[in-house]
Amino acid sequence: MSKSKRVFIVTDLGSNPIKMFLHHARKLAKGFIRLGHDVNTFNCRSALLQLSPLKSISFAARFFKSKVNELLANEIRNYSPDIIHVSFAKFLDVKTIALMRQAAPNAFLIGIDVDLWPELHKNRLRVAAELDVVLTTYGDNGQQALRQDGVRCVFMPNMCDPDVEHRYEVSDRWKSDILFTGKIKHKHYATEDIRSELVGRLVTMKNCAVYGCCGRPSIGGIQYLYAISRAKIGLSVNAVNDIRLYHSDRPTQYMACGTFVLAKRVPDTDLLFRDGVHLKYFDTAEEFFDLAKWYLAHEDERIKIANAGMEHAHTEFNCVKIAKYTMDIIETGSYKAPWTD
Repeated sequence: MSKSKRVFIVTDLGSNPIKMFLHHARKLAKGFIRLGHDVNTFNCRSALLQLSPLKSISFAARFFKSKVNELLANEIRNYSPDIIHVSFAKFLDVKTIALMRQAAPNAFLIGIDVDLWPELHKNRLRVAAELDVVLTTYGDNGQQALRQDGVRCVFMPNMCDPDVEHRYEVSDRWKSDILFTGKIKHKHYATEDIRSELVGRLVTMKNCAVYGCCGRPSIGGIQYLYAISRAKIGLSVNAVNDIRLYHSDRPTQYMACGTFVLAKRVPDTDLLFRDGVHLKYFDTAEEFFDLAKWYLAHEDERIKIANAGMEHAHTEFNCVKIAKYTMDIIETGSYKAPWTD
């Protein structure tokens, strides 16, 4: 193991419990600590709301952003980190990054972007250009806007936390044949028709659980993990499916919690998860429903793949392993994994 480092994580953890167990910064901090590093986390949203007399994030950001920048810089100065990890908190801008650099001039600044189309997110490109490297959960044909601005990009897949993301033995309340969690369309981003076609049909079917769209409530916290555990099949389909190596965090979460995943195929996806071994891919809506019908009728084969997928997610995409890959990039400039070949 490399010499222990001090890692300062700047993030935007909201108070909404929906993603309590799923936030990237939470998992990464655990991974770094288990590798023997020290971690300090600064929550920009929490700091803003603590300073503001009105508990409105827009009001707080308008009138207390400079004060939060001062608090952030002061904490960095006192912690003297070797590494500053930026989760692209909504309220970061180039002035914030400049203050970080001044507070820790020798620190390595690294970011993680888990959203497609960085050019559509306020300040994302400008902030990314000020970092030493940016990890993205999408492949090179999704990184053009970043690269055009001179950003050094490295692909890094989504991670899971096997401590909490595993199969749970829970009541039949959570039982379903097919599960989908998420939005049917993204308000400001392109969404392929196949997503609405699939989810729109699922909500009309018996024994199917849909959360977070089509008038159905969202689900989060431990209940989210329960719902995945008792689903026979989990549907994974991105907003767009032509980005190399890109899946949302959905298939990793689903596999980690032990459900059988049917995922829309994306370019080079077998480098991450092998078809028919860890999950099963489909290309059309018709193929999805044909495969779902077959695997619901063949329980032994479905469970065999679900178990292999869970083991694969826990072994290859756990938070310690992803933290180690991240540290390799910082220390050597690259990392070695099946998908890097």
